[in-house]
Amino acid sequence: MSDTVVQLFVTCLVNSFHPQVGEAAVEILERLGVVVEFPADQTCCGQPALNAGYPAEAKAMARQTVDVLDSTAGPIVVPSGSCAQMIIDHAPGLVADDLALHAKAVRVSGRTRELTQYLVDDLGLTDLGTKGAGTVAFHPSCHGLRGLGLTDQAERLLDGVGGLERTELPDATECCGFGGLFSIEMPEVSAAILETKIANIEASGADVIVGGDVGCLMHIGGGLRRRGVPIEVLHIAEVLEPTERS
Repeated sequence: MSDTVVQLFVTCLVNSFHPQVGEAAVEILERLGVVVEFPADQTCCGQPALNAGYPAEAKAMARQTVDVLDSTAGPIVVPSGSCAQMIIDHAPGLVADDLALHAKAVRVSGRTRELTQYLVDDLGLTDLGTKGAGTVAFHPSCHGLRGLGLTDQAERLLDGVGGLERTELPDATECCGFGGLFSIEMPEVSAAILETKIANIEASGADVIVGGDVGCLMHIGGGLRRRGVPIEVLHIAEVLEPTERS
């Protein structure tokens, strides 16, 4: 795969709060022989503005994202189902009134892959040679599950980690309550949904809860800390990261 080039679209939350997730994604891909490029002018994909009801602002961000990514080559890999879906499903519609830009957005949409989707569906890999320990459960985020139609890619990758035991999360497909701005605009409802998710995480018996979206993991992690529950929260890239990295 040494001649394969991908573009990493790192996302705002990874860049600002959990840069180790982006670093882990690079380590995984480079260990597989993939050349990882990082378009330096990338910014927010525009999803928060769109969700908040500011389509003009979202369009401006989508324009920047599309212009930057269309000038690159190869698959665009995103360690987030949420941001990947924004680029794939919503960016073309936001710029539909500009024919040239819309054509770019459609091209970018067709090249964009969520990280586990790229590893399993595009590269055909489930065993990355990673080693681990303990018991994990996987929380599938709503945008990846319902928006992108991701199925068992993450679970298959976790099952390929030597020494790691995966346990099922009760009602795994239920929302964690984050939903981006939903958790800010409707905090009481968000908190109630999170309580149910945390109860299910505790019932799973897992030492670690794993997910594919930093936003959901921050939401879940905050709830676990407030309740004093000693369950670690990790992005799947951190679990799949080559063990030799210090």
